[in-house]
Amino acid sequence: MFFTLRASIATALFAISIYSQEGLAYDAGDDAVHATKWAAATARANHLIAKLNLTEKASMVTGTANGQCIGNIASIERVGFGGLCLSDGPQGLHLADLASVFPSGLTAAATWDRDLIARRGAAMGAEFRGKGANVMLGPSTGPLGRSPWGGRNWEGFSPDPYLSGVAMQETIRSAQALGVQACAKHFIGNEQETHRTSEKIKGVEVAGVSANIDDRTLHELYLWPFADAVKAGVASFMCSYNRVNMTYSCENAPLLKKILRDELGFQGYMMSDWFATHSGARAINAGLDLNMPGYLSETDFTNSYFGPNVVSGVQNGTISELRLNQMIKRILTPYFYFNQDTDYPSIDPSSYAVSEATYGLLSVGESTPAGRDVRGNHSTLIREMGSAGTVLLKNVNNTLPLKSPKVIGVFGNDAPDVSAGLLYPSNNAGFKIGTLTVGGGSGSGRNPYVVSPLDAIKARAEDDGSRVVYLTDNDMIAEGDFKSIYPWPDICLVFLKTWVREGIDRTTLEADWNSTQVVNNVASICPGKTVVVTHTGGVNSMPWANNDNVTAILAAHYPGQESGHSIVDVLWGDVNPSGKLPYTIAKESSDYNTPILNVTGSSATDSAAWQVNFTEGLMIDYRHFDNQEITPLYEFGYGLSYTSFNLSSKLSVRYHDHAKKEVSALSLSNKTTPIGGNSDLWNKMIEVTTTVGNTGNVSGATVVQLYLSYPTDSMPSGTPVKVLRGFEKVTLDPGARQNIRFSLRRRDLSFWDTEAQQWRIPHGRFHFSVGFSSRDLPSSVSAQIL
Repeated sequence: MFFTLRASIATALFAISIYSQEGLAYDAGDDAVHATKWAAATARANHLIAKLNLTEKASMVTGTANGQCIGNIASIERVGFGGLCLSDGPQGLHLADLASVFPSGLTAAATWDRDLIARRGAAMGAEFRGKGANVMLGPSTGPLGRSPWGGRNWEGFSPDPYLSGVAMQETIRSAQALGVQACAKHFIGNEQETHRTSEKIKGVEVAGVSANIDDRTLHELYLWPFADAVKAGVASFMCSYNRVNMTYSCENAPLLKKILRDELGFQGYMMSDWFATHSGARAINAGLDLNMPGYLSETDFTNSYFGPNVVSGVQNGTISELRLNQMIKRILTPYFYFNQDTDYPSIDPSSYAVSEATYGLLSVGESTPAGRDVRGNHSTLIREMGSAGTVLLKNVNNTLPLKSPKVIGVFGNDAPDVSAGLLYPSNNAGFKIGTLTVGGGSGSGRNPYVVSPLDAIKARAEDDGSRVVYLTDNDMIAEGDFKSIYPWPDICLVFLKTWVREGIDRTTLEADWNSTQVVNNVASICPGKTVVVTHTGGVNSMPWANNDNVTAILAAHYPGQESGHSIVDVLWGDVNPSGKLPYTIAKESSDYNTPILNVTGSSATDSAAWQVNFTEGLMIDYRHFDNQEITPLYEFGYGLSYTSFNLSSKLSVRYHDHAKKEVSALSLSNKTTPIGGNSDLWNKMIEVTTTVGNTGNVSGATVVQLYLSYPTDSMPSGTPVKVLRGFEKVTLDPGARQNIRFSLRRRDLSFWDTEAQQWRIPHGRFHFSVGFSSRDLPSSVSAQIL
């Protein structure tokens, strides 16, 4: 989403417990409860619609520049409608004052912890509600993360659809339990930032990039987590900037109608990304319900594809009033469903001032209204999740946890406090000095404070009686200028960062600011005792990973405002690292198969040249590495601990009642339910059981992962070697053991049959493998469903 001068966000403090009221959310598995409540909310929506005149109806489906939020639907006082406030974003309230900057979606996924992800969703929901924001513009699973160079991958969760789907469900259910509407975005194929939407190139208007995706790939990969969002009862969707199969997403009837409405049963409303609307009647008739922000551009607040054009469209017959009423019903039903008309805070009065300050429009010293502090005790959760989302990649000779070093050396420009202030810049390079807590763009945030790694290390060292020496100028380190370092450290901690932001894609997978030279030079003065920590929005290549003097590596992702505390907790062993990679780290960047398309030269002005053919199909990330038998540097699902774990050698398989009956390859039900489409797909079919034990000397958590391999003789070509179909995080004391049960549903066992246009369970024996990463699967069993 673009920044906007009119954008602002609100503030208020409401504890989560206050809003966990019965009736604010539903158990998405209980169709009857949801149907009853939805019907009641729909009736209220229809009653209000009957009172509206045509102009008022048009305003209901068109955003307005007159408001305090990033997106606004104007109030209609005549009928008692208070309007809607829509606010970014997927990591917390964008640009707001006295609000938290949470760990990124990527960091949340790296925890592989359903409970933590749910708690993050609830905390964000509490802050959005406290600020009076009706709609939280998140979570995001588009981009899914097809390309490791993608500029917005960090806002979402993982290139694996199963892991992303779980994170989507947990976030949506927890946030909406607070009475906040969630918005699943960006639908769909939004897999690169480069030329993501239409723009003028050399004076020629050129259509945005087209993601050309085949039917099976769309269903099994990119649509999968969006289906989970519908199953979770998400209130709204946001269509993406890009074209899909040569038609803009926001006016793509096969996507918006056939797939989202008819197949998945989505009942809420589809809004456009900001300025992603390219037509009026065409987009409306294709399935777009809400045009955001409602005006044409940052400089044209008076014209709109919707607005008055909706009125004239109804009058001239290009838009039916029945369709217009349907659009409004879809917008109003969640509003009533979550009781936002009667039981919701007002918009924080400081929100407009925060936005004006961000864009330099406030005069120096200009008085502003006091904002509400909505943070509560969320810093505790942020600190915990920052640690839990840190992945220990290497730990030779038990370098970590630190054992009371006398002198600690801290190196790298990611270690100190942020020199540019608490609001990260919008430039392409980021800032030179200061740690990264979050990426840039609409998913970013205004840090209320930043606990830098250097400050946290100093505080811990003071408690332990240790000394800290440091050098945070990467230019000096790259030149080998260590004259300021005395005495020589017992341990050297190197902090690297990678700035990733909306609007641009990455051009390299290496960390920024001469990172390789920085690591190698520090390692040369710290032989056998160099620890590297990366703060990044995705994959980093690590040409220094096999340097013998680099004995420990931690991927700490974007941890949020408590960054320093989170990493110190892991470095000193107060927290045993348990994060697992939600992506694959290759030995060489060339091992990845999904580069960013960037058309240059004379072809750049040809809209037809801007097409990305997803010819790799299902083979992205670990699926590609498995298919091509490429050995990664660190595989998907990988992560070390300060203790050790083992699994029982045998797995057991139990058939649920649905599978004990005679099972058909295709679902016998043609009924589409309002939450998740065909209800048969969510029926539990089998249960795989194993036992995990802590064989080490300290308490710790691990993630037990289940992968499925389809019967090889009955599957179409292009099927992955294996796919993730279950995971469970468990914490165990030394010597303790725990049983783990994975339930697989019909959808988990099926593939998308393009001829039948249904999910099909294949004939033959499935192979189930359980372990601690996609390449560490010591236990396996096979079973036949049909």
